[in-house]
Amino acid sequence: MRTPSDGSGRHWRFARAPHRRPLIGHAHLLARRPLEFLTSLPALGDLVELRIGPRPAYLPCHPDLVQQVLLNARVYDTGGPVKEKARPILGNGLITSDWADHRRQRRLVQPAFHQARIAAYAEVMRDECAARARSWHTGRVLDVGDEMQALTARVTARALFSTEMAPHSVAEVQRSLPLMVRGAYRRAMDPTGLYARLPLPANRAFDAALRRLQALIAGIVGDYRRSGVDRGDVLSALLAARDEEDGGGMSDQEVHDQVMTLLLAGVETTASALTWAWHLLAAHPEAEARLHAEVDGVLGGRTPGYADVPRLGYTQRVFTETLRLYPPAWMYTRMTTEPTELGGHRLPAGADVLISPYVIHRTPGLFARPAVFDPDRWLPERAGEVARGSYLPFGGGSRKCIGDVFGMTEATLALAALASRWRLRPVPGTVVRPRAEMSLTAGPLPMRPEPR
Repeated sequence: MRTPSDGSGRHWRFARAPHRRPLIGHAHLLARRPLEFLTSLPALGDLVELRIGPRPAYLPCHPDLVQQVLLNARVYDTGGPVKEKARPILGNGLITSDWADHRRQRRLVQPAFHQARIAAYAEVMRDECAARARSWHTGRVLDVGDEMQALTARVTARALFSTEMAPHSVAEVQRSLPLMVRGAYRRAMDPTGLYARLPLPANRAFDAALRRLQALIAGIVGDYRRSGVDRGDVLSALLAARDEEDGGGMSDQEVHDQVMTLLLAGVETTASALTWAWHLLAAHPEAEARLHAEVDGVLGGRTPGYADVPRLGYTQRVFTETLRLYPPAWMYTRMTTEPTELGGHRLPAGADVLISPYVIHRTPGLFARPAVFDPDRWLPERAGEVARGSYLPFGGGSRKCIGDVFGMTEATLALAALASRWRLRPVPGTVVRPRAEMSLTAGPLPMRPEPR
């Protein structure tokens, strides 16, 4: 380990990760136990070099270095093997587009997430949460992960395509997305690129799901374009958007890519985090009791709506703390567009930089008792104790998740609506371990609903 200076007089610790293997580097550790491997690296240095296949990659372990990467999107552009393998799935959307395209896309997509539209989407959230609560039965074991996936798929699909979307289209989204998420992760984690070319049943299922979803989106975009009616949903906003700089709008392909991106990003991430929230609440009865007391006091037995969100402070803190412990976007990549310096270490153009919110959120010294579930760490009088730049479940800088308010609103309403009617009890013998896949999931989580 060495401690180079970054020119400001500050000395950073630079280290190389151990246990590197010929040809594959650290790919075996990232594939088999990525969370354990990555969380071991901050003890080695502030910036740690590892290898993904033969290529070097760099993990900043200090929040100041992470912010340096996130706030300079031109030098640290989206990139790396994950992005290249995501392009055939997502096209050139917000997640995969390069810096110059992303700036324009952000301007065009942002109006779809204006506060007034979030309030309208919240009506969909309220209806779907109420329907999900009515569908549960006392004592009948359910998989919470599947339930939250179904809920967020319906909310996202209906927010994207309005309440007029045919039921079979919503069902297709629910059917195809999990297959695509699993397949996309397998491709992203394969440094050889061979997996996607093997004639495996999983690959055939992935390809079929991708074709179905692409055809569905293309058909809906065409219908909307022909009707020219603003239905108050995300797709209408995308089609109506005009760039303030050149007055242009998005082509059908650009709209298609954004819809695919928002579907993939909006369903899996919120579902994973909600699943973890139910697991944490069941494991912490005091927190669960406080959540129940708040929803009872605020709602009085009715289904929550958008106006209730500001009054559900503890519910929001529960979800905020869940995102700290189990951020769905547990790792993402950037690539340098030119030679630069990070933590006093020279990086060449084309270097991969890994950002891991999971690592930062659990680094001792950045959070008091980082392994402890403590929603009250987000009380206004305590939130100042959190080191600047050390909480980033939605990323940061110009590439911060555009749907962060949408996701927080959806999760708050879901927790409140379901907790007002039910408490979820773990099935004895269930072992829950984080699964670092496309998002950080809990895997199967059987729980038994009990009426309140």
